[in-house]
Amino acid sequence: MSAQFEVSPEQEGRLLAFLRRQLFSTPDEVSGTSLEGKTAIVTGSNIGVGFACSRQLFRLGISRLILAVRSEEKGKAAADKLHDDPEIKSGTVEVWPLDLTSYPSVEAFAERAMSLQRMDIVILNAAIMPIKQTLNPSTGHDEEVQVNYLSTVLLLILLLQVIKDKTLSHPSRITIVSTDAAAWTSFKEKDNVPLLASLDKAVGWDPIDRHFVSKLLMQLFVAELTPYVPSSRAVINMATPGLVHDTGITRHANETLQGKIHGILRKLIGFTSDVGARYIVDAAANHGSETHGQYLSERKLKPMAPIVYSPRAAQVRAQLWKETLAELSFANVEDIINGLK
Repeated sequence: MSAQFEVSPEQEGRLLAFLRRQLFSTPDEVSGTSLEGKTAIVTGSNIGVGFACSRQLFRLGISRLILAVRSEEKGKAAADKLHDDPEIKSGTVEVWPLDLTSYPSVEAFAERAMSLQRMDIVILNAAIMPIKQTLNPSTGHDEEVQVNYLSTVLLLILLLQVIKDKTLSHPSRITIVSTDAAAWTSFKEKDNVPLLASLDKAVGWDPIDRHFVSKLLMQLFVAELTPYVPSSRAVINMATPGLVHDTGITRHANETLQGKIHGILRKLIGFTSDVGARYIVDAAANHGSETHGQYLSERKLKPMAPIVYSPRAAQVRAQLWKETLAELSFANVEDIINGLK
């Protein structure tokens, strides 16, 4: 949290600043980095930014890629599409099931990851953006909070345990796909105790704001988590792909009138998935310990949402941390975290 930024969190979070980045800052392809001999995992990798990240990792020479997807059928179709590239060797792409609506699926995925000889890069990209609230039938939590935050946090912690048991000459890199829009929510639930349970209530639920909140929760948690994780073992950072108009995350919203209007605006100012993925791959492949626990935009360190740095942040982060560890206590996450130092 000690990084020095070119702009204040309030300035970076303004809509006009976001529009400037979208309209006047287009990233070049990531180059000059070799990933030969390395293994990567990309979640939500059968379409959109996740698939584009996968393809770009191959352009950098990745030797083994695991597509972590909910639908194995769609994952295999994505793998076949990647193998259409003659430069990608047969057998270098694997499809592993991962359902972020299910804690057992997350645990099974992490257990399987223990079999890997190495884990160099992890890109946590999978997310949802429903148009109406649903509650997870197993946990009772808001499904968007479940997928975008709780299950992703569980996966992050369990993979850190896997990384701890690997012997690499360099730190592993974990990049979490985030968004500038985390700065745009008032986070009206921030003072609630308990916090997570208050997010399960339908009163005042808004699809756009809830997506922003789910991403903000991850920023708050990562800020609390990274002091426990030596950057010599794993560098954890967050990055935004910017506004992307062809990602699958908005497929349900596109069915509504409001969603269709927003879709037109996204096409006017949004990046393609291939362009947005360049920011994510850059964060995962080109940066070191200076980005540990930090947020990247335009390939530079940028501030997270202003609330992360506010005087209230410590209290909100502490409450979120306490409740999250309690929620995931079945997986002994607190012991795992304490054992990372």
